[in-house]
Amino acid sequence: MKKVILSLALVAFLGLSLNSCRETKEEKVEDQIEEAVEETEDAMEEAGEAMEDAVDDAGDAAEDAADDMEDAVDDAN
Repeated sequence: MKKVILSLALVAFLGLSLNSCRETKEEKVEDQIEEAVEETEDAMEEAGEAMEDAVDDAGDAAEDAADDMEDAVDDAN
């Protein structure tokens, strides 16, 4: 009788320990996916900001070039 109870307890213990490991692995995978999504969002935001800065810089450079051209035309006249 003791062997049967001990065997059932051992089987129950092994079954419960394997289930908890699966949940932990699934949680780790979910956490990794969430982190990857957040990092991707951050990278996209930074890329967007960099593009906006580049456009602003290009616009400023174009304005400066236009001003220089006007000055050159005025000096030529």
